[in-house]
Amino acid sequence: MTTVTTKLEIRNWDEKPYRELPDGGKLTRAVVDLAGSSDELPVEGTWQALMYYRPDGTSTYVGQMFLSGTLDGRSGSFVLEGTGSYDGTAARNTSTVVEGSGTGGLAGLSGTAQSVSTHEDYPHWPMTFTYELG
Repeated sequence: MTTVTTKLEIRNWDEKPYRELPDGGKLTRAVVDLAGSSDELPVEGTWQALMYYRPDGTSTYVGQMFLSGTLDGRSGSFVLEGTGSYDGTAARNTSTVVEGSGTGGLAGLSGTAQSVSTHEDYPHWPMTFTYELG
């Protein structure tokens, strides 16, 4: 297993509510364009998530991230799928490489990604990615 710690650059964050609730909560859909900002993980991608915001502003979400780029000199793409939450201070996310989603030189890729970020991290998305190339 190889572990890489990086920061993905958030190039664009487009989030829109699709249902506003009487108690002040809401459901939203976010589409976020990303780019790798380190030599260890030169990637580009998109994260899409469905989010539920409680009236107090905390949230929970599910999402998928499509990334294409190079790992260990091998080019291809893969999908991460995961869940997360926002407690009012920090967003936490845990994702797993979707089995069979690796293409090209990344076919057979497996692994997990973890992230904890605050508003001070913006416009970056810190990530620790632990993976194995098949």
